[in-house]
Amino acid sequence: MENNKVPVFTFSIIAIILGVTLYKQFDFETLKFENPILALLYLIVFVFSVYVLAKNFRNRSRK
Repeated sequence: MENNKVPVFTFSIIAIILGVTLYKQFDFETLKFENPILALLYLIVFVFSVYVLAKNFRNRSRK
């Protein structure tokens, strides 16, 4: 049970940091990112971390 807490904490911190970074890099006037390639990489890692968190939450609720 102890090993399960570390990824949840880590992935939640990653999701928060990348979500804020994506929000800051997005220009709402032109509806574009400042650096699209870096934003794509951030988005991929952000979606993966949210997926891991959702999967972990779903598994906990089944138990």
